[in-house]
Amino acid sequence: MLEFLSASTLLFMLLNPFLLVVYLIDVFQKLSTAIFARVILRAGCISIGVFTFSALLGEMVFRDILQARFAAFQIFGGIVFLLIGLRFVFHGNAAIEALRGESRYIAGAIAMPLMIGPGTIGASILIGKRLGPGLAVLSIFLTVLLSAAVMILLKRIHDVVRSHNEPMLERYIEVAGRITALVVGTFALEMIMQGAEGWLRTFF
Repeated sequence: MLEFLSASTLLFMLLNPFLLVVYLIDVFQKLSTAIFARVILRAGCISIGVFTFSALLGEMVFRDILQARFAAFQIFGGIVFLLIGLRFVFHGNAAIEALRGESRYIAGAIAMPLMIGPGTIGASILIGKRLGPGLAVLSIFLTVLLSAAVMILLKRIHDVVRSHNEPMLERYIEVAGRITALVVGTFALEMIMQGAEGWLRTFF
């Protein structure tokens, strides 16, 4: 049970719904709670499918199916997150909106790269190793569902607060978004360095 909670907590921390909502603030403002909930649940279903696939097949996905090193995935994923972080620092919420495209297509864009990334896929592989197939699938399902529920709850809170003090909320979101972009950029560089270290270990 402790191992199950530990693995689930790791994935939840990497999904980080509290950080995700900063990047989804334009979606918060455009969509009603009901539509937002459907979009997030669709993105969650996509994520569950990818995470389950990764947990069940493990590193074989990269070694045998993709015929690529996991280190290459880490480096590429790090570069993607670095670009997102840089765009957000300099352009704010408009940068993420431009990357995602039109609202009717955002379920997949929220799933990748905001929910599905090197960190969460790596955690899914680790969960599969630790828990075995059955518990791994249950852990992934419950964790993604909890993350989606938190985001939907935050959407409802946002709507209530916005109706009372919109200017203050907008300023807070803008500042918080740029600060979290610095954190994302830092983690992106860490991913790139970890991938480079893993790649170099194959030669030495």
